[in-house]
Amino acid sequence: MVVHSIELENWRSYGQVKASFAPDINVITGDNAQGKTNLLEAIAYLSACRSHRARTEGELIRIGESRAAVRGALTSRSRAFRLEVRMGRGIRRQMFSNGVRQKTVAEMSGILKTVLFCPEDLNLIRAGAVERRRFLDDAICQLRPRYAAALSEYKRLLEQKRRILKDWPEKPSLLELLDDFNLRLCQTGALVIHYRAHFIKKLAQYAPPIHGEFSSGREALSLHYQTVKTVTDPLAPTLTIYHQLQEHMAGHRQAEIDSKSCLSGPHKDDLLLNLNGVSVRTYGSQGQTRTAALSLELAEREIFFENDGEYPVLLLDDVLSELDPRRQEFVLNRIGGGQVFITCCENERLSELRAGKVLHIRQGALVEEER
Repeated sequence: MVVHSIELENWRSYGQVKASFAPDINVITGDNAQGKTNLLEAIAYLSACRSHRARTEGELIRIGESRAAVRGALTSRSRAFRLEVRMGRGIRRQMFSNGVRQKTVAEMSGILKTVLFCPEDLNLIRAGAVERRRFLDDAICQLRPRYAAALSEYKRLLEQKRRILKDWPEKPSLLELLDDFNLRLCQTGALVIHYRAHFIKKLAQYAPPIHGEFSSGREALSLHYQTVKTVTDPLAPTLTIYHQLQEHMAGHRQAEIDSKSCLSGPHKDDLLLNLNGVSVRTYGSQGQTRTAALSLELAEREIFFENDGEYPVLLLDDVLSELDPRRQEFVLNRIGGGQVFITCCENERLSELRAGKVLHIRQGALVEEER
């Protein structure tokens, strides 16, 4: 899987920019606030049509402009693709693959697959459950387009249910809709749990050995999926999970009405990690939590390779500077075999890498270093 080139139009800090890339290592250098992260964000956006930093599409459009676009030429599964996303203020986003309009994110997901490391991901373990759900969702959406569709539908239904619970005191008749929304949430929620459980099972296969290498065998990492209590086996058939979700929602129906909030469903899921049987989040040192987070990300890359027979594009956004030399070396030793993008400041030197291409960003322009 290789991104050959990218073209940005009014994306974040960029006006018009085009860049071509090497199929192996690409180092993006520049001073702070020059747009290094914005470039990697654009590549990642083409893989899942969402940003890890922006809350709304409007944030991705350059200040003072009304429209933006990101286009990429790539090879995936031995096929050539040209992906494009157009967006504008107050208008619906448009997505294209080889010139053909894609109606849903699920249709775009899975063509380009990326694994993104950014500084905030090093706090993945310390952060709240929402960040670990985001990690799971971002990965599974790329692997399983059906999951992307189910997750989108679940979020839509959940937001409508929240409005019902918020507004019912003024409009009591809204409660007549609650049981129907609960039924549909259980249907889509069962799919969400099913896919998350199987992905976490794979993570549990790859992440512990990686963490073991990080710690020279001194620490044993274990993973556990925490979901709705009535779901006794998240790996069970979706029909079984559906009935168990129904039981949980029925038991919390009155509590949800009283609290005017959604208390039941996989939107409260979490991924729990232990080291030697003890919670990493609660008791782990800074080094242990960072190593556990990196182990998850590197395990995700291995899962993609097992699934597709080719590595996803690896995006390292200013992560190495946040790691001690030993962890830097470990990460760099594990990034072979696929295309990699690494951002760093001008004064940093990645002596362990033989970069295929070095690009400097200065005042919104990309300049290739002569080698």
